[in-house]
Amino acid sequence: MTAYTTNPSALVVVAHGSRDPRALGTVRQLLDGVRALRPGLPVHLGHIELNAPLLPDTLAGLDARGTGAAVLVPLLLSRGYHVKRDIPGMAAGARLHTRVAAPLGPHPLLVDALHARLTEAGWRTPADGTARRATGVVLAAAGSRDPESRVDTHRTARLLAERLGVPVVPAYASAAAPTVPDALRALAARGRTRVAVAAYFTAPGRFATECAAAAPWIASAPLGTHEAMARLLLHRYDRALRTPSATPRELAPAS
Repeated sequence: MTAYTTNPSALVVVAHGSRDPRALGTVRQLLDGVRALRPGLPVHLGHIELNAPLLPDTLAGLDARGTGAAVLVPLLLSRGYHVKRDIPGMAAGARLHTRVAAPLGPHPLLVDALHARLTEAGWRTPADGTARRATGVVLAAAGSRDPESRVDTHRTARLLAERLGVPVVPAYASAAAPTVPDALRALAARGRTRVAVAAYFTAPGRFATECAAAAPWIASAPLGTHEAMARLLLHRYDRALRTPSATPRELAPAS
């Protein structure tokens, strides 16, 4: 663990916000995990919508307390409108100096968390070729109309397929195709009848619940408070501090 003796830039984790009360509790617990990994680092929370504190209020509060700089790390799994427009727009309205980090995905640490959650749900590597040919995974994501978001989700699906040794098909709860039921039907048509649904969500909510309900076999829990998530938030923070400021469209995730 690294303890700070100077005044580092504050880490502001930017969550989307949710009407599901479990989401806020999960995010707060995740931030506690970040603080445990990096004692002395100021860690704060701001939401894009639906929950307090909203990001502009968090930034205004930091400025009022004399904080000189902050790194905004989206608690989002791919590029899209929130990463490219909403968060930079809110950052631009702040008085203190801000940097916006890349979204969390794709990254091998997310694959670590996805694999762990699948294992908790009952995933086991197929024992033989016959079982392997019958097995698949649907990576269930929220969805976005932004094509770069789909590119990022497909990259995560490929990384997870390499880890599991079976096909992984990305699917979406909204705004993009295929849907989770469509992906399940497509896999079944290929003889993949033992299919798990991997929840590619940061916290519990309606989308995660609906996708899990569609699973014909097992469904994993959202990534939530897995330690890999806390480590990845810190990785994005550190990388943003080392990288010259980028425009919103240049916020491509990198390892």
